[in-house]
Amino acid sequence: SSDVCSSDLEELHPLQQKFLEEAALQCGFCTPGVLIAAKALLETNNNPTETEVRYWLAGNLCRCTGYDKIIRAVMDTASDMRGA
Repeated sequence: SSDVCSSDLEELHPLQQKFLEEAALQCGFCTPGVLIAAKALLETNNNPTETEVRYWLAGNLCRCTGYDKIIRAVMDTASDMRGA
């Protein structure tokens, strides 16, 4: 749901949690855009390939991680959300 209520703000979205667990963010420069793009992808496709994840995130410049941890965090979140 795109609606935000107070209970939504009390815990992290699974994607945010996975980014923390897998150290997929460092300086925070790209984090907002990456999270928004990744969430949109996962709402559209809950089983993306690595190529699809890279395509959806292509407009975001990461200055720190080299993208590997970001891609892995998105793919792992997709797997968790599918219950795989």
